[in-house]
Amino acid sequence: MRLGVLDVGSNTVHLLVVDAHRGAAPLPAYSHKTELRLAEHLDKDGKIAESGADELVSFITEAAELAEDKGCQSVLAFATSALREAPNGEKVLDRVRKQTEVDLQVLTGEDEARLTFLAVRRWFGWSSGRLAVFDIGGGSLEIAAGSDEEPTVAVSVPLGAGRLTREGLTTDPPDKDEVRALRKRIRIEMADVAGTVLRAGKPQRAVATSKTFRSLARICGAAPSDDGPYVPRGLDRDDLADWMPKLTKMSAAERAELPGVSAGRSSQLLAGAMVADAVMDLFDLPGLEVCPWALREGVILSRLDQLEPR
Repeated sequence: MRLGVLDVGSNTVHLLVVDAHRGAAPLPAYSHKTELRLAEHLDKDGKIAESGADELVSFITEAAELAEDKGCQSVLAFATSALREAPNGEKVLDRVRKQTEVDLQVLTGEDEARLTFLAVRRWFGWSSGRLAVFDIGGGSLEIAAGSDEEPTVAVSVPLGAGRLTREGLTTDPPDKDEVRALRKRIRIEMADVAGTVLRAGKPQRAVATSKTFRSLARICGAAPSDDGPYVPRGLDRDDLADWMPKLTKMSAAERAELPGVSAGRSSQLLAGAMVADAVMDLFDLPGLEVCPWALREGVILSRLDQLEPR
């Protein structure tokens, strides 16, 4: 069957069309996305501004038409922290339903962590043993750990790269005092959940997903995306530590020149690197393997699991 997955994130709105059936890996057939940066379309009260809602409705209308053109049997549409946290999120969702007939389901942070964990488990398999999975989004960091397909613990922390950049790094290149204060904030909030995650035991495999982790891995020497999804990639703690002083001194434009870093996300890269550095430090990990599957694939796999076997 052909499915469409419409992911409304804090940074990107992405339509992914896949060919999938139960018991097989979903195969990407078509992709269409835009860096809407919904979390930046906020007014002083934290509400999504009319301009942001207009752009969202426009893209979803276009995505729904494309999904129909590509022969999708159904579209799984979901939204994450930007709509989840906005005071007028329900109003925006209602407008999307009325004007596009697309019913966006808002995932909780724990749902995001749980579904991403499912995707990583399916990618690496049972031989991975106890997994710990980390996903840096625009608004939040999701962490999940466990030995089964359902994680033992799944948490969401407000440490997304976009959020931290907006709230903590106001100059470009960043001010040293702001960097120090943001580093302290990240580590305090991370330490609050580290004990909960580690209580059930140290992971046998630690995995990272998301564009931020992939960009950091590429900077540190991982294979480019053109080499395909099956090439092993990882982010080494020592390699990132070597890059941290350089990233701190760079402007967003200079970071955009680095391999694997888009101009649209270069401003968030330092904050994301600070989160990744804290993850490996506080969880005592020498490095993280990078998984090409994440939340979207988890949503697809969960949906396929609900189908009757053929």
